[in-house]
Amino acid sequence: MSVRNLTAGWCVCVLLAVSADAATPPADVVTVNRIADAAFNHGEVVDIAAYLADQIGGRMTNSPAMRRAERWTQERFKSWGLKDVRTEGFDFGRGWWIEAAHVRMLAPRPLDLHGIPIAWTPATNGALSAAVIVAPMVSDKDFADWKGKLSGKIVLVTWPGPPKDDGEAPFQRLNDADIAKLDKYQEPTFDPEARQKRIERFRFRAKLDAFLAEEGAVAWVQMSRTEGRAVHGEGYGYRVGKTPKLPAVEIGAEDYRRLARLAKLGEVKLEIDSRVHFEDADHNAYNIFADIPGGDPKAGYVMAGAHLDSWVAGDGAADNGAGSAVVMEAARILAGIGARPKRTIRFALWSGEEEGLLGSAAYVDKHLARRPPITDPALADLPVYFSLDTYPVEALPGYNDMIAYFNIDNGSGKIRGIYTEGNFAVVPIFREWLVPFSSLGATAVVAEPTDATDHVFLSRAGLPAFQFIQDPLDYETRVHHSDLDTFDHLRPEDLRQAAVVLATVLLDAANSDRPLPRKVLPTQPSVTDPFHYPDPAKK
Repeated sequence: MSVRNLTAGWCVCVLLAVSADAATPPADVVTVNRIADAAFNHGEVVDIAAYLADQIGGRMTNSPAMRRAERWTQERFKSWGLKDVRTEGFDFGRGWWIEAAHVRMLAPRPLDLHGIPIAWTPATNGALSAAVIVAPMVSDKDFADWKGKLSGKIVLVTWPGPPKDDGEAPFQRLNDADIAKLDKYQEPTFDPEARQKRIERFRFRAKLDAFLAEEGAVAWVQMSRTEGRAVHGEGYGYRVGKTPKLPAVEIGAEDYRRLARLAKLGEVKLEIDSRVHFEDADHNAYNIFADIPGGDPKAGYVMAGAHLDSWVAGDGAADNGAGSAVVMEAARILAGIGARPKRTIRFALWSGEEEGLLGSAAYVDKHLARRPPITDPALADLPVYFSLDTYPVEALPGYNDMIAYFNIDNGSGKIRGIYTEGNFAVVPIFREWLVPFSSLGATAVVAEPTDATDHVFLSRAGLPAFQFIQDPLDYETRVHHSDLDTFDHLRPEDLRQAAVVLATVLLDAANSDRPLPRKVLPTQPSVTDPFHYPDPAKK
């Protein structure tokens, strides 16, 4: 072993020793049993999840349904005795919601199709009918092939690829081997070229809409990315002044391929009636917070969060009514048993997650850490997610007050453990905290990082922010962002288990003798592979 490796090994040993010294025993048995009794015998998590999914439904950011959810969740927090229940607004853009929508093939035969308007596209203002043209486009380089051919047409913009075989069981629970595969550290990478490709993909949808409008198309249609006639309808034209020009719908893959086959044989005529509405009374979105005050005002706070917003195709049950319900249930339980933690426990319900983690990013930017804004005018249209690659990171005065953050956002599957997000020093601490939950299946502490949910901006700022491992169920295979995201895809027993684990871990973090170890404050990384040449075929 080289001197460098010996030194590195010594540092890791010291770090783990310090972390173990910082650990405190998990919550006392009596408290754990009271939490379990409140969840398993007197729980409300299923009622909370059902209300969000069945009574309120899909909660697009700034839609009327989301405003109702904002009011209702605050009322529940207050009724349970939480303190300083409040909202924090941040600039978002237009609200949007669907009153009704209908997609129908008129020729060569009448047939109702399964479709949904694409978010933030305008209404058709009555039924719109026209012939279709299949014109797949994936980059602005494709526009030249279709110039002068689209006037008066409904344009099918997706390549009608063949059906996809199911590659895995549609409903899954993790076994020990599955979890063991997650415990593998992934070295971080920094690739400026990959960032540029992400920017190009982000901008393409707006370029496509503008090109189709200039060519005189009357609407456009995309194919669902999944089989089984599921539809999603994600769209990102929410910012004021950036509303798409043309109505657009997504239709199920099977229906889309039928249209494409028929278009090879003759004229296909389609009717679209998209009755959608914009909301412009308030362009701010709102995060919701509620606290259980800590006994030591100088000890900082720990936090649990989930995003309250959802897409509109389904009811937002698994994504992320389930996580929101678990966070709320943990708050109810801890308040109900009269928990008196050393540190404040803060509960967060985020908004704007589906559009790029906007709510949690706004919280970080206001209270914890700040990255330089994107100043290049050519990049001014980019959402905040692209600022994750800007440096230096400035720690704000509240940076050290955040002791731990725990996020839950992978459907309703039971908690199986915690991703450590590259924070080696917390491993022995979390293993000790999870000891009481062996019989509940929640024991794993794994190194693999996770992405694309509300812990990301905190973790990337060096803060101790974590996501839970959960059984996948049918979250990724069927439910995620689709019209199948309904209450029937939740598992009540898993929600109750998750609430017990979350409430206990929060109490452990709030009462620990020392704050959880942090990662380092990030600085500008070196390019991971300075000798890389991009593949021309992938440009």
